[in-house]
Amino acid sequence: MDDGLSRETTARPRLVLISGSLRGGSVNSAVISTAAALAPSEVGTLIYRRMADLPHFNPDDDREPLPEPVSDLRRTLNDACAVLVSTPEYAGSLPGSFKNLLDWTVGGASLYERPVGWINPSALGGSEDTYRALRIVLERAGAEIVAGACKDIPTPRDAIGADGLISCAEIRAEIQSVVAALAERVLAKR
Repeated sequence: MDDGLSRETTARPRLVLISGSLRGGSVNSAVISTAAALAPSEVGTLIYRRMADLPHFNPDDDREPLPEPVSDLRRTLNDACAVLVSTPEYAGSLPGSFKNLLDWTVGGASLYERPVGWINPSALGGSEDTYRALRIVLERAGAEIVAGACKDIPTPRDAIGADGLISCAEIRAEIQSVVAALAERVLAKR
C-alpha cells in the first residue's frame, strides 16, 4: 500500500530519487522505483513521495518556521549524497508541481554542490525543453550535474510490469548505468 510517505532502503538515505509526476502509474515513477531497486548495495536509496504536499512557493514564506512539508523536503535533500530525478514534460516545460519542488530547494541551498542526475523516459523523443529548463534550475541552485547520470531512456508505458517496475531488460540496464554513474560520483567524493 502506498501511503505517500518516503521509503528508505537504509537507515540513512544516500541517494534521493524524485519523480516529477504526480500521476498514478506514471512512467517516471516506475523509472524512479526501478532505479531504487537497481542501486548498488554501497548506496542506500530514498524515494521522495511528498511533492503533492508542498505548498505553492512564495518567497515570503521561505523563512522559519517553514511549512512542515518544506522542512521535510530540505532535510531529506540535505541528508542526501546525490539526487536522481525523472520528470515528464508538460506544456513544453517542467510540470508546475515539480518546478514548485525545485523552487523550494533554492532558498535552503538543498542542492548546492550535490551531485544530480536525471532520466528522461519520453518514449516519443523530445522533452529537450524540459531538460534544458531542469539544467538551468539545477545550475542556478548550485547542483553538480553528473554528465554520465543524465540520459534519455525511451520507456513506453507497456514496459511497466505488474509490480510497478520497468520489466524490459534493456531499459533496466540503461537505468542501472545511470544509477551506477551517480553512485560512482558519490563514492568518489567520500
